[in-house]
Amino acid sequence: LVTPSYNQGDYIERAIKSVVDQNYPNLEYFIQDNQSLDKTGEILKKYKPKLTGYEQCKDSGQSNAINRAFSKCSGEIMGWLNSDDEHLDGTLSFIAGFFQDNPNVDVVYGNRIMINQKGNHIGRWVCPNHDNKTMYYADFIPQETMFWRKSLWDKVGSRLDESLSFAMDWDLILRFQKSGANIKHVNRFLGLFRVHEEQKTMKNISDI
Repeated sequence: LVTPSYNQGDYIERAIKSVVDQNYPNLEYFIQDNQSLDKTGEILKKYKPKLTGYEQCKDSGQSNAINRAFSKCSGEIMGWLNSDDEHLDGTLSFIAGFFQDNPNVDVVYGNRIMINQKGNHIGRWVCPNHDNKTMYYADFIPQETMFWRKSLWDKVGSRLDESLSFAMDWDLILRFQKSGANIKHVNRFLGLFRVHEEQKTMKNISDI
């Protein structure tokens, strides 16, 4: 698991705790921070003993940060959690068990709960069964709930498209599909997606 980070000091501790407090025994968790100017650095130092590692250096954007972080990990199951989102308790064990019980599945994702700045629930995103054709028209997969096998990641090039500042997860899903991946939805809430004014998409949605 990896987290790209930039000036989300108000939320990143909650993201980290949502991962490490699950006490999943085989966890690799690396955080790539783009030299945040807020309290992120202090928080990363605080949790250093519970992380595989972290790096604070200049990157060229979210996709580049995620690629850098993944290059530091070797886990057979992969996923990323943005620094203002969270995982629900039990998610990591559930995902590991699902992949173990379903060796023919390459990608799995679930449902999300939407939260506000204070962490209050403001909505729910319940997905239908996966449909490859629909994915060409709309990205309905909650990114923080999506996990995939490293063998599939290697098959599609082992990296996100760094020319993309938005929808890099959608591009990755379409590449997964093109490679013949078996993608499944599970009807279980796995993640918390935070909606707030400093969210990258919200800040730029009117201009881009």
